[in-house]
Amino acid sequence: MKLREFIRKPVAKIGLVTLAFAPFAWLCVGIFSDRLGPNPAEYLIRSTGTWTLRFLCITLAVTPLRVISGWPEWLRFRRSLGLMTFFYASMHALCYSLIDMGWDWPEIVADVVKRPFIAVGLTSLVLLSLLASTSFNAAVRALGAQRWRRLHQTVYVIAALAVLHFYWMRSAKQNFSEVVLYGAILALLMAWRIWHAWRVNQSPPGVRL
Repeated sequence: MKLREFIRKPVAKIGLVTLAFAPFAWLCVGIFSDRLGPNPAEYLIRSTGTWTLRFLCITLAVTPLRVISGWPEWLRFRRSLGLMTFFYASMHALCYSLIDMGWDWPEIVADVVKRPFIAVGLTSLVLLSLLASTSFNAAVRALGAQRWRRLHQTVYVIAALAVLHFYWMRSAKQNFSEVVLYGAILALLMAWRIWHAWRVNQSPPGVRL
């Protein structure tokens, strides 16, 4: 079966979502089998944060993939991937709030004030929640296509905040290898968008790129 024919089928989206939940399932197995190392809370927080960044990169790669391949079918997966980004970001925040901080809200608030990288992460989560809650067709109709598009362009702000959050978190141990990797991927995806927008503006009217 050809790839393009396959991604048009409903089973392709079901398979994508199932695969996207696999890391979460693996972490759950690790919890119940006690395989997360000497500091399970730190392992869960870092793992869910890393998967959030990965899904953010994959989500932002959908549009370049669609343009470069000429297959609009790839857009079928963008909403699901965006929601998975929000899911892992929520799990990241939950692991911090529940497992690390024990739902001690005064202590959590004090930690947000004391450590800027947590405030940046919280801001990213709030913005992601706005995008997730308006990712459905009813929200597009209610907001109007233009306002909905402007709102969802804040994903670029979220990407920048996510990298900053990751950088500040890793700065304590001077471990920046993964920060550079994800920062480079997101910078490349943003550079492609800028280049593509310029190319579209430079093209004659009526020419489809």
